[in-house]
Amino acid sequence: MQELVILSPLLGVAALIFAWILAKRVSAQDQGTDRMREIAAFIHEGAQAFLVAEYKILVFFVAVLFVLIGLGIGFASAVAFLAGAVFSTLAGYFGMSVATKANVRTAAAAMSSGKNKALSVAFSGGAVMGMSVVGLGLLGAGVIYMVTGDPDILSGFSLGASSVALFARVGGGIYTKAADVGADLVGKVEAGIPEDDPRNPATIADNVGDNVGDVAGMGADLFESYVGSLVSAITLGVVYYGVTGAAFPLLLAAAGILASILGTFFVKGDENASPHKALKAGSYSSSAIVVVVSLLLSKFGFGDFSAAIAVIIGLVVGLLVGIITEVYTSGDYGFVKRIAKQSETGSATTVISGIAVGMQSTAIPILLIVVGIIGSYLVGGLYGIALAAVGMLSTTGITVAVDAYGPIADNAGGIAEMSGLDKSVRAITDQLDAVGNTTAAMGKGFAIGSAALTALALFVSYAEAVNLFEIGIDLLNYKVIVGLFVGGMLPFFFSALTMDSVSKAAYEMIEEVRRQFRTIPGILEGTGKPDYTTCVAISTKAALKEMLVPGILAVVAPLAIGVALGTAALGGLLAGSLVTGVLLAIFMSNAGGAWDNAKKYIEEGHHGGKGSETHRAAVVGDTVGDPFKDTSGPSLNILIKLMTVVALVFAPLFLLVNQGMGLLH
Repeated sequence: MQELVILSPLLGVAALIFAWILAKRVSAQDQGTDRMREIAAFIHEGAQAFLVAEYKILVFFVAVLFVLIGLGIGFASAVAFLAGAVFSTLAGYFGMSVATKANVRTAAAAMSSGKNKALSVAFSGGAVMGMSVVGLGLLGAGVIYMVTGDPDILSGFSLGASSVALFARVGGGIYTKAADVGADLVGKVEAGIPEDDPRNPATIADNVGDNVGDVAGMGADLFESYVGSLVSAITLGVVYYGVTGAAFPLLLAAAGILASILGTFFVKGDENASPHKALKAGSYSSSAIVVVVSLLLSKFGFGDFSAAIAVIIGLVVGLLVGIITEVYTSGDYGFVKRIAKQSETGSATTVISGIAVGMQSTAIPILLIVVGIIGSYLVGGLYGIALAAVGMLSTTGITVAVDAYGPIADNAGGIAEMSGLDKSVRAITDQLDAVGNTTAAMGKGFAIGSAALTALALFVSYAEAVNLFEIGIDLLNYKVIVGLFVGGMLPFFFSALTMDSVSKAAYEMIEEVRRQFRTIPGILEGTGKPDYTTCVAISTKAALKEMLVPGILAVVAPLAIGVALGTAALGGLLAGSLVTGVLLAIFMSNAGGAWDNAKKYIEEGHHGGKGSETHRAAVVGDTVGDPFKDTSGPSLNILIKLMTVVALVFAPLFLLVNQGMGLLH
């Protein structure tokens, strides 16, 4: 099986070639009217400017960590870290660049050819991100392992991916939600104008935010999950099964890329078919292919099907968590309809019912994850848990494609509205966007589930590295208890920082939109031109400023505990953050998704429809949920994995320091 490992970087290259083909196909589509092109250019330039500014700041952070790793761990690990950071940056940049081209072309396709063509363009744009994520992830991991054969060096690659991902998710999340909250509260509630109305000064910033947060940020998120799952499986595979144990996850990931490429051809529909069914067909067909290939690889590599069963368990758990997320967040089910009904009595009951739904939604996903952990351990031990995480993320290519499709469809609707296109065009993009909201919620559920298994597998790798299996984690040891409490607190403190950042940025945005409505003559009548640039600048400045502290916290906390209190205390911190982080992420993401779709359910004409008091209450709920589901919730996935990867990479340093201080005795 070791001889076949060369297939992993080759399939990574194949994914990048396929992404390039899709990007060329998207670029060749019609861009519509001059007004559509103008608005799309505003969005594209705003998104590009933000990413460039964000990456300039990240250069300094990456440079500092590069030096620390080089001096404290080794030059090879530092180079791997740099590669992970660069590849994560490239994945986000490639995907977002094409997404900002696909949005206007999706709107034009809806105008000229109808729903099926618009679906095809939007999905192709999302698939560029998906293929970039898995292509760069497997290319980097495969080449580094083939060159070095050392899982410890490969951990540096994972750390680079996680570091950039956290800043991309937090920065993008703050940007998009500051604009979204400002646009909704002043535009919809106070001025009574529709969503994406060109009279709203925050509209362009809102559409830019969809790309930097929900495309680039989400892509970086799943890139680091994908890489983290591979690193943990390779690390444990070498410990328990030698080269075969390391080769299996790499080959499985290669098969997942092939399955994702083939799955894109199943995403087809017609004017009367549900876009949701077309997208599901692609996801399910990819999963079926992975199941078959995993059985063949398991039999060939290990002589039985135990490894494949662990993979299949992870795959099934991921799909089920996504389905449960849909049940709690889609307007087709009772939970969202209940929130909409509660909105009849005002925003307070909207918020209360949404919080209740979010809290309730943690139960079944956690139980599914528990079943997945037990099942994969029984068939494959600790290595089986790592394989379950790889299995869950094996179809990341098409999962990201389906997720990134949503913001593209959302932007297409905004461009249609701002360009004054016929209402039939907006009706098509709204239908695509509604499906995108559901797929995005499912994608977040999938990301949380994979984060739990990946963080657990990385934690096991850390335990192996610092001999925790021999030392143990004594829950009666005060240092371990301290670690547990600090770890449990960190997701809440981290969420507070990111929520407060959105609040401060949204406050400034709201004041600016109100100022323009007051001072620009004719703006609400459509004769005055809003100042979009100032609103874009507000979101950009706030995001770049506010993303630093949460990002640095995730690196400093495990380093401080590991050095000051020892490896067992750090194990306690990782365990505490894993439990509270996963629960809080599920709660926040699902509550936010449910509030969002309750608002959309009312906008469809239920409970008084648009402009009613019920609708105003639902908009308030949606604005509360925006930073829940698009800033703090998704960022927690990265937080728990980043802290674990930091612990794993710096494990040799912790051992050295702790032995010198006598903390191991």
